[in-house]
Amino acid sequence: MNFSQFLLILRARQRIIWITLATVVVLTAVVSVLTPKTYKATSSVLLNYKGVDPVTGLTLPGQLLPGYMATQVDILTSKNVALRVVDALKLAASPVVVQQFNDATGGKGTVRDWLAELLLKKLDIVPSKESSVLEVSFSGTDPQFVSVVANAFADEYQKISVQLRVEPMKKASAYFDAQVKQQRDALEVAQSRLSKYQQEHGIVSIDNRMDVESNRLNDLSTQLVVAQGLASEASSRQAMAQGGDGAASPDVASNNMLQNLRISLGAAEAKFADVSARLASNHPQYISAKAELDKLREQLRTQQAVISSSVSNNAQIMRQRESAIRSATAEQKAKVLELNRTRDEMNILMKDVDSAQRAFDALSARSAQTKIEGQSEQADIAVLNPATPPTNPSQPKVVLNVLLSIFFGSLLGIGLGFAAELLDRRVRSERDLRESLQIPVLGSISWNPPKRRRFGKTKALARLSAN
Repeated sequence: MNFSQFLLILRARQRIIWITLATVVVLTAVVSVLTPKTYKATSSVLLNYKGVDPVTGLTLPGQLLPGYMATQVDILTSKNVALRVVDALKLAASPVVVQQFNDATGGKGTVRDWLAELLLKKLDIVPSKESSVLEVSFSGTDPQFVSVVANAFADEYQKISVQLRVEPMKKASAYFDAQVKQQRDALEVAQSRLSKYQQEHGIVSIDNRMDVESNRLNDLSTQLVVAQGLASEASSRQAMAQGGDGAASPDVASNNMLQNLRISLGAAEAKFADVSARLASNHPQYISAKAELDKLREQLRTQQAVISSSVSNNAQIMRQRESAIRSATAEQKAKVLELNRTRDEMNILMKDVDSAQRAFDALSARSAQTKIEGQSEQADIAVLNPATPPTNPSQPKVVLNVLLSIFFGSLLGIGLGFAAELLDRRVRSERDLRESLQIPVLGSISWNPPKRRRFGKTKALARLSAN
């Protein structure tokens, strides 16, 4: 079928098409006029898409998730919000509503649930594609009522969003309070252990005491080294002084009294040699010189013995001092080791106290923050534009319905025209004749039949019958 055939069919079946179009348009107009008017009120709700908590100032990354807007739409259209709207507007308390409920359901169920389902059926939520604004729309026959319900849904959604955020914080706050109490008890136990340990060991400041004892040990170690050197030197001098050649000892050789006695002894020996060369042994001068010489020799031996004994005593003293310093050093070393052990044990107790203190501080801070968040009534949702009573109905749209009826009536009329053509196929053009008879067309005669005058023919028949 070409376009010319299509036009010929439309022209031939135009009566059906026009009747169908007129019927559809008239029916649509009548239905649109008779349909009760429906009003639609819209309230705009703004979501804090940045996700900044007004109390703590923390950023909430959960609101940046792709499903956040869909979640908010689900919350708005939940039965819980609808029930809150019913309670806020006190719709279930109306006797008329109760009677309607009994007539509609036969008393099955509750009025609140029935009203909540009716409200949800007429509620429409449209999220914005490029912003964080939700359009809350409600439809009904009363302009004042639909605006009140739309605003009620926006308000209750704002309240329930606060409740959904605050209730978990309250539960978390109770949990943190219990944890803080337990951690406080643990901190007190750790502190009591540390205090008891300090009292048992008499520790005031272990660091200062450790420094004093360490310095004392260093001093004793230095003294021990010096005493060992002095004792070794004294032992060497003792051995040299008590040896066969005691006169070679530096202590003996450097003694002034011995030096004077040696000088006197040398002079006495020279004098005795002179006297013994001149006088006999019985001469008084000889005897006197010899007695003086013997006396000086005895004094020299006695003094050497005294000096040797003094060197021995000094060596003994040095060894005793070395032993005493060594004992004091060993005792001080044991004391320092004991202090190290005490400090290690005390450090463990102090670490327990510090760990318990840090845990207590962290839990206290978290508990305080959670408690503040649980007491916050600030929502991250605000009503941008409250709904107002609409002045024009949203349904029915007569002009739009008529235009649509023209379009769809035309399609329906064309469809019926083609259906009628298929049921009663006629020759409309040369091509139809050629295709139906399968023979070539040699020529065609253009003929326009005269228009039928049905009404004129009827009048002529009436006149004939009258005559």
